[in-house]
Amino acid sequence: QVQLVESGGGLVQPGGSLRLSCAASGSIFSIEIMRWYRQAPGKQRELVASISRRRITAYADSVKGRFTISRDNLNKISLQMNDLKPEDTAVYYCNAYSSGNNRNDWGQGTQVTVSS
Repeated sequence: QVQLVESGGGLVQPGGSLRLSCAASGSIFSIEIMRWYRQAPGKQRELVASISRRRITAYADSVKGRFTISRDNLNKISLQMNDLKPEDTAVYYCNAYSSGNNRNDWGQGTQVTVSS
């Protein structure tokens, strides 16, 4: 099992930047892919970005060119968010997929609010 803790959310004006971090503990050597999801009020949770053990990345079209996911080390990833828009407002969740037992673990989420 993997435990995930997100940090770095907050209130920012449109056009501003935030950096989210996710620290993993527990069975970190089993993690194959780590992802950031977000969920806005009244909407389904959506995939924002992912990074594999080999640092292969993927992004949702809505954030390409503005967000960058990185793997700082085996147990920490970050999401650099630039040029933030009001529609980026959501709770952001860190996810870890472990291929050995086909398991997804989730963090508790961190609120990002983009508003003037």
